[in-house]
Amino acid sequence: MLLIKNVQIHDAVNPNPYKGDILVENGKIAQIAADITAPEGAEVVDASGLRAYPGFIDAHSHIGLDGYGIGFEGMDYNEMGDVVCPQLRGIDGVKAMDPAFRNAVEGGVTCVSTGPGSANVLGGTFTAIKMVGKRVETMIVEEAVAMKCAFGENPKRCYKDKGNCTRMTTAYQLRNMLFKAKEYAAKLELAGDDASKKPPFDMKMEALLPVIRKEMPLKAHAHATDDIFTAIRIAKEFDVKLTLEHVTEGHLIVEELAAENYPLAVGPSLTSASKFELRNKSWTTPGVLAAAGCQVSIITDAPVIPQEYLPLCAGLAVKAGMEPFAALQAITINPAKHIGIADRVGSLEVGKDADIVLTDGCPMQVSTTVKAVYIDGKKVVEK
Repeated sequence: MLLIKNVQIHDAVNPNPYKGDILVENGKIAQIAADITAPEGAEVVDASGLRAYPGFIDAHSHIGLDGYGIGFEGMDYNEMGDVVCPQLRGIDGVKAMDPAFRNAVEGGVTCVSTGPGSANVLGGTFTAIKMVGKRVETMIVEEAVAMKCAFGENPKRCYKDKGNCTRMTTAYQLRNMLFKAKEYAAKLELAGDDASKKPPFDMKMEALLPVIRKEMPLKAHAHATDDIFTAIRIAKEFDVKLTLEHVTEGHLIVEELAAENYPLAVGPSLTSASKFELRNKSWTTPGVLAAAGCQVSIITDAPVIPQEYLPLCAGLAVKAGMEPFAALQAITINPAKHIGIADRVGSLEVGKDADIVLTDGCPMQVSTTVKAVYIDGKKVVEK
């Protein structure tokens, strides 16, 4: 049992912070109140002068699938042998003891959604994990949270010599797999319990069943406006759930995105415009979209931006005009909603996992120090 006392609480739900105590029991937040009497045997932490935040969350990362400091040997986030590989699982590529995880948690990042890159039209499933553990099984919050798909330059570039050299072909590849998955699902339903009538087992189709059944979204890599609209068009054609990832040109179509109301993961913005579809990249994008009522998450796309700099990215969005509370939500509760785990993480509320970050100032400012980090109520960082 843990009691954090006299701390300024930024819970990511209420816009205004307030002073109080946080009681943690069995890895969960048991109580938040102005003055909690310490239960017998509880560890008491006097956090006077400090601030408490929910653990920061990244909705779109590749941490663990791109080994820290070990070059090609550690790169497991893109399958280059098959343009459509929904059967792959991000969980099978995560290196749990990669030093990048320690760096991340020292920056206050406690949970991420990580998975395949964007070389493939369909790349496989993303997983949601905490930042501490020796094996990925002990880190999992939700094993499969989304099915990665990609539009734009990456599939064209990576597969231009293997039959996928236009945006039209990318869209065809995705439609073809979704058509087949719908047919596969229909045959399974008609067969019922009669094994003799079931279609031949197909691992790719099995992996797409949760998408067709609207149990998980397509996680669509799309920077440019036209690619964003193609992702939306296909999602509507097949009546599947969708989240939009990167959304680099989102500020150019803010009215349309606000009307469509899909979750948006914006970034990585702390990079150069290394390809044509990034030429309109701007730090103003998350703030413009949030002001229009969109659900915005700020992302690092780690290791494109090192995972520990997620709060810095939020700070740069604030510098470009984003409302500070919206920026806080963009690295806490919004990404939790984006990846479907807001019942457990993303805010300081009773009943949620005790993922708590204590700082000596605003975490979006470079002068601030992360003083302590708790994951499931256990202290994993102390400075």
